[in-house]
Amino acid sequence: MVKYTIQRILLAFVTAAIILTLTFLLMKQLPFYPAAGNDEAKAAFFADQVGIGNVLEFALPQAKYGDPLWTYTDKTGHTHYYYLKPAIDQFVIWVKGIFTEFNWGRSLYVFPNVDAMVLIRSRIGTTIMVNLPAVIISVPAGIGLGVWAALKKNKLTDHIISTVIMIFISVPSFIMITLLLYTLSFNLGWLPATWPSESASLEMRIRGFILPTLALSFGSICGYCRFTRAELTEVMSSDFLLLARTKGLTRAQSITRHAMRNAMVPILPSILAEIVGLLGGSMILEELYGVPGVGKLYVTAISLQDYNVLMADMALYTLIGLLSGVFLDLSYGFIDPRIRMGAKK
Repeated sequence: MVKYTIQRILLAFVTAAIILTLTFLLMKQLPFYPAAGNDEAKAAFFADQVGIGNVLEFALPQAKYGDPLWTYTDKTGHTHYYYLKPAIDQFVIWVKGIFTEFNWGRSLYVFPNVDAMVLIRSRIGTTIMVNLPAVIISVPAGIGLGVWAALKKNKLTDHIISTVIMIFISVPSFIMITLLLYTLSFNLGWLPATWPSESASLEMRIRGFILPTLALSFGSICGYCRFTRAELTEVMSSDFLLLARTKGLTRAQSITRHAMRNAMVPILPSILAEIVGLLGGSMILEELYGVPGVGKLYVTAISLQDYNVLMADMALYTLIGLLSGVFLDLSYGFIDPRIRMGAKK
């Protein structure tokens, strides 16, 4: 198990390195847009980019670097030619900065000259605060509905729960929050239509959590309900449970002592993986409701083509996704001792 764990973690980091490398090189093929402003502002911007290592400055034209990004003649009459540094050279500087100084670059347009990782750290807490209540609500609600539907299999209760779950699971979270906004905010006026500011009252800030929590909870509740119903129904129809009934156990005893314990083996790892993946958040939901989290930052960085912030945010999402997968695989072995990945035959 230890050897398997080390291998999976190393593989996750190798996969993340490959993803980020390809993403960086592909993004560097996109157009480079200088900061807006007068010539003095642009000159300061390009001087900063030269210092960072993204741009090369020459006193004469350089044909081997293609067309210049910008040409500027200063007050002394000297002409400066700015060229984009090759993507490979930029990549080497970027990787060196990460490993030596944990420097992921600075924001160009979202918050100019602010360190990209500082922006990520300042918004992670908000994303967790939005997603944590959704997990706390969806896990017991989804499992409870799934158990109820399994115990009432093929009865009216089961049909009603399955129908409602099928309806809600087909609606994405950003559509759900749009419907909730239209109903609870614009029509009824019960909840704020956007994320409350820090200066808002405590009551208003608490009410601001309700809409995103509801929008994120519906999909998770539906997923847990379907998964729990399917697993519990399969276990309840197994031979070992029939044997337990023939030995004198009541239906309630056989379900609580045997059926639920076996059905939880594939369910609990998915819960643990979702808790680990809290930082992932919901990008579109944060953008629609104005939540100042890492998801909204990601969308803003894409729209403004702020590549440094985008890479830092993408690194966060990539590592969370890969490490959540590793944690999910390992949790099977800890929950059920009969499962040991990587063990010798």
